[in-house]
Amino acid sequence: MVDLKKIGAALHPLERKILPLIETQKETPSLVRCSGLKEVEVLRACQWLAHKKLITITLQEKIVVRLDKNGISYAMKGLPEKKFLEALGDKELTLTQVEKKAGIQHDELNICLGVLQRKAAIVLSKERELRVKRTEQGEKLLQQPFSEERFLQKKFPVPLSELSTSERQVFDLLKKRHLFVKTDAEKRMHVALTPLGIQVIQNGLKNDGVLERLTPELLKSGEWKKKPLRRYDVTADIPSIWGGTLQPYRQFLEIVRQKFLSLGFTESSGPIVEQEFWNMDALFMPQFHSARDIQDVYFVKEPAYTKINPTLIKRVRLAHETGGDTGSLGWKYVFDEQRTQRNILRSHDTAVSARTLSDPKLKIPGKYFQIERCFRHDVIDATHLADFDQAGGFIIEEGLTLQHLFGLLKMFAKEFANIDDIKIVPSYFPFTEPSCELHAKHPELGWIELGGAGLFRPEMVTPLTGKNISVIAWGIGISRLAMFSLKLNDVRQLFSQDIDYLRNASLPGD
Repeated sequence: MVDLKKIGAALHPLERKILPLIETQKETPSLVRCSGLKEVEVLRACQWLAHKKLITITLQEKIVVRLDKNGISYAMKGLPEKKFLEALGDKELTLTQVEKKAGIQHDELNICLGVLQRKAAIVLSKERELRVKRTEQGEKLLQQPFSEERFLQKKFPVPLSELSTSERQVFDLLKKRHLFVKTDAEKRMHVALTPLGIQVIQNGLKNDGVLERLTPELLKSGEWKKKPLRRYDVTADIPSIWGGTLQPYRQFLEIVRQKFLSLGFTESSGPIVEQEFWNMDALFMPQFHSARDIQDVYFVKEPAYTKINPTLIKRVRLAHETGGDTGSLGWKYVFDEQRTQRNILRSHDTAVSARTLSDPKLKIPGKYFQIERCFRHDVIDATHLADFDQAGGFIIEEGLTLQHLFGLLKMFAKEFANIDDIKIVPSYFPFTEPSCELHAKHPELGWIELGGAGLFRPEMVTPLTGKNISVIAWGIGISRLAMFSLKLNDVRQLFSQDIDYLRNASLPGD
């Protein structure tokens, strides 16, 4: 059973003052007028009362008519066309004479002529210059206020719906005149008592000295014992406080990074502006490969080239041309050493893996990873971006097989995005053999590719490391993994500026 006494005792002084008034006053302006409170105080009290289900609030949008700059001026000083007509008298005058006699602005003359001609109040004639004379109809018009004058005497703003048919016609004419009238959409709040609100009022609301707070003075004097204290509802909702936090996708990237580190991997990194050498040639990707076309890779205009260690270039060139000492026949073409030093934007994270393999500090056995920004000329849709993140890496150790790689890929899907429904299918990459792709089933988009993987070919590993050793490697589209973890249907939402999404997005375990 509802305790009306407790509800009444918990009301704020503003609520106590406003609630009884709502029996007769239904809109904010009248509540402000009757209560003597500020508008912001009335609005706050109504919101509190609505939260306690003592009143209901509905917002209604009305189109209201207001006077614009010229309309306000004419309401105070009179219509220029009325002054024009009065200045004519019973004589025929030139426009210059009328302008001077009526005291109106030059740019108002044409407006006056148009308005008065429509009213059949004047006639025009021309000798050496244009002359104007008042008609009999014009005489009659001066005997009573113009319809525009009556319209200007209304108390603005006026709801458009409350204009009479004749007033609406006047309004439509005045809209065509410069800065005369304008319309605005005005929202008005309507309030009404609920059955519970009526019961609380009937139960009685006492305003006789209810204390809101205890001050040192009241405690010292003991006066607080003689007055009722306002009851506070500690179960009431409070405003949400949104503290600073990491952007959801940025948070996901950091979680992936920490998981790699906890698994014993060493983090690698490389430059965004890369050379074709590291991005393609060191990966045993032939220089005639279509991935090098301008339709796929972004080329840097200035500087166009960067010097690379000639010894490394020689090793990679031999692998391309003849296979070198890798046991391969190579691609059998003439390697372009100038082109290999051309600058591009990194198009995949495997360029960082190539740099890491060539590092003299490379540890064997070793586990390495990188999370890097990549760039490709691509059609942007629900699963593709022109700039994106990849989480790649490799493990280098004697005796590694494809089964080791499969186990890693499954672990990554489970650990990073809690994905169970996956499949690994055969694929092709110039720098891995055998090669495969990791696919996962999205609840809305179906099967999507998460990344490629395989065993690095000797033609890539041997020139960079000087050793013929097994290396399992992968490159995963981490933004697609994030779609699973954040339950998104569109990769573009990872970079959303929607404040509600950014506040409420959560990762598993948050």
